[in-house]
Amino acid sequence: MSEHTERQSENSLNNTTGLWVGWIGIILGLIGFFWQPVFLGIAAIILGILGLFSPQKALNGVALAIGVIALIYGIAIL
Repeated sequence: MSEHTERQSENSLNNTTGLWVGWIGIILGLIGFFWQPVFLGIAAIILGILGLFSPQKALNGVALAIGVIALIYGIAIL
């Protein structure tokens, strides 16, 4: 396998990982609006931050934003 092919497979793995982390963060953030907003908001924030190191920056930025909103919502209703 050539070096170029190895880099492409490595980037696709990072791309796929970024997609999964982003979608899981979004789902946790959305569930956090209805159940355990503080804990799930923090989990979505952590996943969003970790996902920002992948090529999927926009998707993980959305996960981060939803997590922050869920956390603020959870703190406000306490």
